[in-house]
Amino acid sequence: MPDRPAPDGPLVLGIETSCDETGVGIVRGHTLLADTVASSVEEHARFGGVVPEVASRAHLEAMVPTLERACETAGIRPGDVDAVAVTSGPGLAGALLVGVASAKALALALGKPLYGVNHLSAHVAVDQLEHGALPEPCLALLVSGGHSSLLRVSDVTGGGPAGGGVDPMGATIDDAAGEAFDKVARVLGLPFPGGPHIDRAARDGGTVTIDFPRGLTGRRDLERHRFDFSFSGLKTAVARWVEARERTGEPVPVADVAASFQEAVCDVLVRKALDAAATHGIEDLLIGGGVAANSRLRAMALERAAAAGVRVRVPRPGLCTDNGAMVAALGAEMVARGRTPSALDLPADSSQPVTTVLV
Repeated sequence: MPDRPAPDGPLVLGIETSCDETGVGIVRGHTLLADTVASSVEEHARFGGVVPEVASRAHLEAMVPTLERACETAGIRPGDVDAVAVTSGPGLAGALLVGVASAKALALALGKPLYGVNHLSAHVAVDQLEHGALPEPCLALLVSGGHSSLLRVSDVTGGGPAGGGVDPMGATIDDAAGEAFDKVARVLGLPFPGGPHIDRAARDGGTVTIDFPRGLTGRRDLERHRFDFSFSGLKTAVARWVEARERTGEPVPVADVAASFQEAVCDVLVRKALDAAATHGIEDLLIGGGVAANSRLRAMALERAAAAGVRVRVPRPGLCTDNGAMVAALGAEMVARGRTPSALDLPADSSQPVTTVLV
C-alpha cells in the first residue's frame, strides 16, 4: 500500500463549485488550515430550489474574494501551495465550469499541478481532516440533495486493483434523500433548503405518529434493489397525507409529519447501510454529504451500529455540506500517494460516475 502522508503533508488548495456554494479550502496533509464558503442559497430560496444560471453567476462573483479569504485565514500566499484541486464533477454543468476554469488558471499561473477530483469521493476524504486516515476498506453512506449512495472504499484516491478503489454498491433510483427533504418541506410550508427546517420541526413531533412507507424494503424489492434507495414514493405519501387533512379542514400537525417523514428516511438509510456492512464484512461506516448533518440520522446510525458492532465516523456538520476543504483533503491524499495530476484540458463533467475519482 502507498505510504501515508507525513504529519505535515502536502499543502493543497481545493475549489468546490458543484452546486450553490463557492468553497475554497486549504489543508496540509490531514490538517485543515482554512475552509471558506460563500453560499448563494438565499438567492435560490424564493424559487424553492437551486437555479443553475443563478448559481453560476454567484460563483463568478464569489470566486476571487473567497480565494483571498481562504489564503488570509490559512496565513499563506497562493504560490506556497503544492497543488490545486477542484471538483470536476458531478454537479451543475455551468457551476462546475466556473470552478474548473478558475483552478486551471490558478494552477497555470502558479506552475502547480492540477487535480480534478470527484465530488462524492471528496465527501469521503473530508472525514480525514477530523478523524485521521480512513480505514481500508470502509463503507461510505453518502446522502445529499443529489445523491444517496453506498460505496465500498478501499482507496479513496481510486488507486485500488485495476484502478478501482471506490466501488458503488447501491444508489438512489429516483429522488435522493436531500431532494425528498426539500420537497416535503415545501409541502409543509417550510423554507428552502428543507433539511435543517425539517430537522428542527421534527424535534417537537412524534416519530411514529404516522406510518409512512419505507421504499425498496419489501421482499421483492430486496431481490433486485437490496442496497438501492427510493424516496419518491415516500415524498408522494407525505403529500397525499397532508392534502387529505387539508381537504377535511383539519390542521396539519407539521411537527408530527416532519418527525415521521424524517424517521422513515433515516430508517431506510441506516438499515441498508448496516445490511451492506454485515453482508460484506465491513466494520467501519462513514456517513457524509449534506444530509449527514441531520441530527436524527446521526443518532440512529450510532445507536444501531453500536448494537451491530460497526464503528461509525461522521464529520462535523460544517464539513458535511459542500465545501472546499473536502476537495483539498482529497487532493492532498492524491499528492501524498503519488497520483498523476490532471491535464490542463480537464473537462467539467456534470454526470461524472463515482468510480472516476481522478480525471
